Amino acid sequence: MDAEDTERLDVVELLLTAECYNAHTALDAHDLPSLIRRHYWDAKARGVPRPITVCEKDVRAIYGTPNVKEVCAKLPFIEYMEFGGQLSLTVMELALRWFIKSGGLKRIERNPSIAYHCERMRVNGTGNISYARARQAVPPLHSERVWIDALVEDVREECGEEAEEMLKLCTISAPDEIPISLEELVLTPQQHEVISKMTAALKNREYLLDIGLYDVGKMLFVGPPGTGKTSTARALSKHLALPFLEVRLSMVTNQYLGETSKNIDRLFELAKRLAPCILFIDEFDFVAKTRTSDEHAAIKRAVNTLLKAIDEISLVRHGVLLIGATNHPQLLDVAAWRRFDEVVMFSLPDEEMRRQILERIASRMRGSFEMGEVARLTEGFSGSDLRLVVREAVLSNLREGRRELTQQSLLSAIQEFSRREGVKTGVLEEVDIA
Repeated sequence: MDAEDTERLDVVELLLTAECYNAHTALDAHDLPSLIRRHYWDAKARGVPRPITVCEKDVRAIYGTPNVKEVCAKLPFIEYMEFGGQLSLTVMELALRWFIKSGGLKRIERNPSIAYHCERMRVNGTGNISYARARQAVPPLHSERVWIDALVEDVREECGEEAEEMLKLCTISAPDEIPISLEELVLTPQQHEVISKMTAALKNREYLLDIGLYDVGKMLFVGPPGTGKTSTARALSKHLALPFLEVRLSMVTNQYLGETSKNIDRLFELAKRLAPCILFIDEFDFVAKTRTSDEHAAIKRAVNTLLKAIDEISLVRHGVLLIGATNHPQLLDVAAWRRFDEVVMFSLPDEEMRRQILERIASRMRGSFEMGEVARLTEGFSGSDLRLVVREAVLSNLREGRRELTQQSLLSAIQEFSRREGVKTGVLEEVDIA
């Protein structure tokens, strides 16, 4: 299919979507493909108001089509109005038949509005098109930045000055803003198993609610720095299409210890307001540490506030998937461990995992290299360390005017990385690359 064919399908799909959405009032913003939904979103209305009108500028904004008028001129069922550049269908049935015959069926499978019309009106040639499946193929509304921003505005309107205190405690990301996916990560069988469990729990929240099983969806990621705890949490956001709230407990802790408890309450309240979402708490040990008898009373109150907040939040009841992460599990007391139904270990990768990580990092790089040897020479390296090694090799090559990765540049990068780490730790070691 060439560019011109694609442009025609784009224009006709937009017009058909508008026609179906306007005609069937049972449809809402969830039933629009993501690009169309974002373009027509009305923040004040918290949705996409009817009627949707289609103008030349809309086609350009959504698809980047440069020659809309010329595209329309080749399709007899489209009327183009010179004044305002508005587009409309003269005969919808003709447009739909053309769309189906021209390769639009795959698009209908991902367009709930058109799928709903086809299923309801029993349109010929649509085969097994299902509205329910089409809706599942579209990212849910709660995963969109426009929806997250609308909820944030609600928080500001309802909470006033308190809202700003809430919002400054964390970073909020939409799933499509997360740059890494689960498929790009090298995970252990246990990590895959836990992710599978959480995916099933999220899809079956109503069932879990009915049977009274509430204590699901609280995970603790444990392991050394650089082993993928944060990357996995972010990738899970993308996988589950859930907004991602990331907080470091060191930012929640206030110099006035009484404010720390308030900040914890604010953070969990914000998560409930933005649900369904993932609340990722890094540096979990910063507050929830082993409590001793001589600790300051305010610190004890902060720890107790955090533990109580974890008790009271639920994936099943509130739609909040809680993930804590710590590099220092020895600092957590028994009370903190008991709050999590899943403890996920992130160990330093073994040789086979290092090889897989390296191959994925270098998957788009040209050159002659063998990652098995690199994996063998990098015992004790984390996934983050391996990425730095490859980066060092690439940059060294670029400095010398080469764009192909070589085995020697990787081996040199291992030695350079080890030297730098030795300077930082005070332990200088030479890596034997013989």
